[in-house]
Amino acid sequence: MAPTSAAWPSLRSRTTRSSLSTLHPEASAVPGSELRRGTTPPDSDLICPARDIIDGDALWASLCLEFEDTKDAAEIRNLTVSSLRTAMAAGREAIADALCERPLNAYPATAAYAYLTDVLVTLVHRVATQRLHPLANPTTAERIAVLAVGGYGRGEMAPQSDVDLLILTPYKITAWAESVIESMLYMLWDLRLKVGHASRTIEDCLRLGREDFTIRTALLEQRFVCGDAPLAAELENRLWSDLFEGTLAEFIEAKLAERDARHEKQGGQRYIVEPNVKEGKGGLRDLQTLFWVAKYQHHVTEPADLVSKGVFSEDEFASFRAAEEFLWAVRCQMHLATNRPSDQLTFDLQVEVGERLGFKDTEGRRGVEHFMQAYFRHATQVGDLTRIVLTELEAAHLKQLPRLMRLLKRRKKLRHGFIERHGRLAVTDEPGFLEDKLNILRLFEEGLRTGLLIHPDAMRLVSRNLGLIDEQMRNDKEATRIFLDLLLKHGNPERALRRMNELGVLAAFIPEFEPIVAMMQFNMYHSYTVDEHTIQVISNFAQLERGELDDELPISAEILGRGVNRKTLMVAMLLHDIGKGRPQDHSVLGAQIARKVAPRLGLNLRECETVEWLVRYHLLMSDMAQKRDIADPRTVRDFAKAVKTVQRLDLLTVLTVCDIRGVGPNTWNNWKATLIRTLYRQTRRALEDGMEALNRENRGAEAKRTLRDALAHWSPKELKKETSRHYDSYWQGLHITAHLAFAELLYNIGEDEVRIELEPDEERDVTRAYIVLADHPGIFSRLAGALSLVGANIVDARTYTSKDGYATACFWMQDAEGKPFDANKLPRLTQMIHKSLKGEIITQDAMANRDKLKKRERAFRVPTTITFDNDGSEIYTIIEVDTRDRPGLLFDLTRTLADANVYIASAVIATYGEQVVDAFYVKDMFGLKFHSEHKQQQLEGKLRTAIEKGVIRATA
Repeated sequence: MAPTSAAWPSLRSRTTRSSLSTLHPEASAVPGSELRRGTTPPDSDLICPARDIIDGDALWASLCLEFEDTKDAAEIRNLTVSSLRTAMAAGREAIADALCERPLNAYPATAAYAYLTDVLVTLVHRVATQRLHPLANPTTAERIAVLAVGGYGRGEMAPQSDVDLLILTPYKITAWAESVIESMLYMLWDLRLKVGHASRTIEDCLRLGREDFTIRTALLEQRFVCGDAPLAAELENRLWSDLFEGTLAEFIEAKLAERDARHEKQGGQRYIVEPNVKEGKGGLRDLQTLFWVAKYQHHVTEPADLVSKGVFSEDEFASFRAAEEFLWAVRCQMHLATNRPSDQLTFDLQVEVGERLGFKDTEGRRGVEHFMQAYFRHATQVGDLTRIVLTELEAAHLKQLPRLMRLLKRRKKLRHGFIERHGRLAVTDEPGFLEDKLNILRLFEEGLRTGLLIHPDAMRLVSRNLGLIDEQMRNDKEATRIFLDLLLKHGNPERALRRMNELGVLAAFIPEFEPIVAMMQFNMYHSYTVDEHTIQVISNFAQLERGELDDELPISAEILGRGVNRKTLMVAMLLHDIGKGRPQDHSVLGAQIARKVAPRLGLNLRECETVEWLVRYHLLMSDMAQKRDIADPRTVRDFAKAVKTVQRLDLLTVLTVCDIRGVGPNTWNNWKATLIRTLYRQTRRALEDGMEALNRENRGAEAKRTLRDALAHWSPKELKKETSRHYDSYWQGLHITAHLAFAELLYNIGEDEVRIELEPDEERDVTRAYIVLADHPGIFSRLAGALSLVGANIVDARTYTSKDGYATACFWMQDAEGKPFDANKLPRLTQMIHKSLKGEIITQDAMANRDKLKKRERAFRVPTTITFDNDGSEIYTIIEVDTRDRPGLLFDLTRTLADANVYIASAVIATYGEQVVDAFYVKDMFGLKFHSEHKQQQLEGKLRTAIEKGVIRATA
């Protein structure tokens, strides 16, 4: 009932790939319906002994005894399903237990699941043909062959994989065959197997295979399971003679186009933070595509045969094995963890699967980060293997030249030692190329200079000889010149850097870069691994230099237009995150590393000092802009003192902008652009005109003057009332647009009246909320709660109390997508805020239902840090709360501060994925700063308690 020993090559001969062979035909009235002794696979092929998984002989014998007492078809089906369901559960448990002990032994595990399925399908087939629909004298038309296709056909099954069956008949399906197929399917469905099936003749298979490449691929890996073996053998022969023969080119083109479309659908990046293990770039489907193409071309049955065919070297095939088995191990554990066919490696699954595979936390990094780094390194290996197969295909003229190459009619003359082959840059003489180790770098430079993609043969040559890149080469002046030219001379350094990184050249030339290769940062903020993020940063800089972002980034474009030290800036970008993954602050460690690397790259003493400073403080401008009130002159003054010169300010601004944009495709927005732009302009003014340019009094007088001009139609009495009703901080802390809005809202306002104006600000990607009402304790918290209830993400907020007792509150907020609210929703938002402020909605109760964390987001750890800063503002204490973000956090924090009689003047909220930094500018009830350490500790304790209670509520 199962594959014979001869049909199961050993794991060693299959190089641990579970390619199940066919069952032998059995002599009977319905061939293939009986069991034969000695037909189980060798135990060495399976993760646990075959009889521990399922004993087909014993099961059949037991079923035969039960069938003796009944002739009823329904009861036979029920007895079969009941018995097989128990056996299937026990078999799966045995495999899962073995996988728990040896979680990385994926090949024998996938073979075991396929073997278990073979036995179940064969037994169901036998019950259908011998007990439910027996034939005394079958005709030649009354034959059925059951074949496995898809992953099941390859003998590769994860715990929740589909069971894809092709039921083959010699001619049009007879009534007997239809009855057998129906009975088989009902029993398999009752076993709760996810069965995909098709019933076809051989002619049907050939016709549909010609029309549909998906069907043709399934036929390529069909495998006989049970039934009529000669019929299955006939299909195999006809497929190769009538369908596959002579159609290699069209099959390859179709599979590669299908692969490209799949990659684009999955995001087009190998380093997607929640990758699809099966369909994503560098996933299992890419490896399967390689084997399909190779099998179609070379008629091989096992991946190991690709070595003898010259497609892979032994080392490259070892990479194939390692990548495939690791990916299958991941997929098996995903299925076991979720009890469903999961292929998307979501954040919550990454933690559990990493633990199941044995990855542990270390100092400075979580086990899940080690796991995902291993995952992405294997995904990179898959990319390398894909290119190797493309080499072989191009040599046979099976794949058209890259489209870009077809378009380019005129070529730059190639330098000595290089040649164009199949539209790509190749090496004329491999031994001669290797005689000068600097040729490894020259290859990438020549690729950029000519615009040619590098031929995979040349890439293979480089990857095999990385050992040539030694300490002598790293310190060679010509080598560093070539490397810097790659970064600075050709306008698209990211192309060369990405390929150098994938081939290991970048880490070999700068060994300090190696630890961050494929390093995943386990958070919702970063969309890329650290190395890919670095390349994205440099790519953004290259786009700026090409003038492609002038409209989007006018300040950065203006800086580059005036001129900066490009070499210093480029090296700082390359090294800015090189210290990540260690226990130390990555900026501090990165600066120490930069101190060693920058001189080696040929920078002079002053350039090295600037690079070190930029790496050390590459987060300073971002932090100041997003975590502090840049309307407070002290913020700008402190930042200007840290930067010291306009030259450093220019370099840091461009680095900051490119760094934020390189985090992910949607990280940069107009709000962040406004903050960076404002901080840059104010700091530049302070550096050029002196710190007195930031004087508060000057700003206040200028603001009043501007308001009078804007309200020239008001009477002098009305103007005087408006300009004298506010304290100095109001005039110094808000823009003229806010002064105008509040003047209109306060005009003839009643004592108990609440006035609200919501205004989209598309230029800054925010909606501004202006709210005026009679002041009372806790007003900031009530407003924050009301806005949170309508789904607003508050990014900045200010409240001021007028001399006549009114609160003027300005909130800048975004929707869940980080955009301004749709104008059509603003009336409803206004109504909800009114209801909350009037007490018609109890904010605390309503928030409890909304303050929930999604399951996939609960795996993140964000330690809570609370600091008190009395130096960052002249008037206020800055309380900075760095913790796990959730919908009700801001309301909890502001309510806690209000209950402690803390006056909140403003709040700046910076969100980094699941992490948030809330900075509150506060005073005590007497209008004083919080200098007392005892008071600070008390307040910190209350804030921590509120955070902890909120987390319990959000995860309940």
